[in-house]
Amino acid sequence: MMSKVVPNQLKSLSVPLIKEKKNKNEKIVMVTAYDYPSANIGDESGVDIILVGDSLGMVIQGNEDTLSVTLSEIIYHTKMVSKAVRRALVVADMPFLSYHTGVKEAIKNCGMCIKEGRAQAVKLEGGRKRADLIKRIVDSEIPVMGHIGLTPQSIHKLGGFKVQGKDKSSADRLIEDAVALEKADVFSIVLECIPAEVSEIITKEVKVPTIGIGSGPYCDGQVLVFHDLLGISDDPLPRFVKKYKNLRKEITEGISSFANEVKKGTFPKDENCYHIVDTLNKESAK
Repeated sequence: MMSKVVPNQLKSLSVPLIKEKKNKNEKIVMVTAYDYPSANIGDESGVDIILVGDSLGMVIQGNEDTLSVTLSEIIYHTKMVSKAVRRALVVADMPFLSYHTGVKEAIKNCGMCIKEGRAQAVKLEGGRKRADLIKRIVDSEIPVMGHIGLTPQSIHKLGGFKVQGKDKSSADRLIEDAVALEKADVFSIVLECIPAEVSEIITKEVKVPTIGIGSGPYCDGQVLVFHDLLGISDDPLPRFVKKYKNLRKEITEGISSFANEVKKGTFPKDENCYHIVDTLNKESAK
């Protein structure tokens, strides 16, 4: 039996609908979020995709990189995000070593993010060297978002968080990576810290949407971390981040005001309290 359609309900975004946006020249908005309230706000704000990123290792856990994030942690955060979202597509970021040790384990781990985390797709880092694996995962009915350029799980190999594709040979390799991912049937590709000129070529070359972060204006969409774009994260932030609000300052001022009032004894006031007489009156009115 089909569920009843709620009038004026927003249409949930699916993988095919995300892919169609490129053909319609509609820009894609993606936000990286890690919990129920952040995802709920993002969804209500009209973003298209919410990524539960392994960047939670840095943003939430305070680590220097993403490498220590576990699969169980990604599933835990994805569960919270999925509960909050009514419209946006939820994508779980596969953490380091969750897809590096064999096809069977990779498919199982990706499937766990769909089955337990309630994500609708997963994201994997890497280009040509991951193409065969990604094709196997997609063939297992799990949609995959690709990710090339600066891939944070490869920072030791890359020598740090550095822009990729700055010369012709490395730019050509990135273009080849993108084409290989398209052939592997990814539904979109994240381009991270790639020169704008290279991102423009990739975006024209592939038929699937590209989503940029630090990769210029020519991508089919853009992604920023919830805490970065709202000014909650510590400074300094990467140059590609734009702060649309400075909530860190406002939050600090709010908590400082609360602390000062508690210390002075001016909070709570009478209007913030309950009294036994009110309680008795309510009980007698029942």
